[in-house]
Amino acid sequence: MKKYDSIEEIEAVASGAGLRVGIVVARFNADIGDGLLASCTAALATLGVRESDIRIVTVPGALEVPLALQKMANTGNFDALVALGAVIRGETYHFEIVANQSASGIMSVQLDTGIPVANGILAADDDDQAEARMMQKGADCAAAAVEMANLLRKLDQK
Repeated sequence: MKKYDSIEEIEAVASGAGLRVGIVVARFNADIGDGLLASCTAALATLGVRESDIRIVTVPGALEVPLALQKMANTGNFDALVALGAVIRGETYHFEIVANQSASGIMSVQLDTGIPVANGILAADDDDQAEARMMQKGADCAAAAVEMANLLRKLDQK
């Protein structure tokens, strides 16, 4: 990123040391959820988040994720949250409803609470597509959650 001489720039911080991270995993499409969770927790560990500072809860499906995230955010016990799961396209319009409403709910939680939420709810056309994306997406969500928690801490200090 370009550096400016007279403009303060807040750098991204990728250290998860001392951060408390909550993860909500949808059990529907469980194999994908398990892969997302494995890659997310492995990445959090690599970033320095201690296992004792991670809490995992599961919910039936993607539409239940935002409520669990909201409850967790409102406890004040988390610096960042991660939503994980998969919505696989079927033969009905239900796919669009679930994908859109879960994403909207997740966005509302972070905007309403001020707690960053990394959205790892995959919206895929089929199982193969979701499986191809799950490992990278879980790790990306861990990195985004850590970076955003650190950014918000720095902004609070300004």
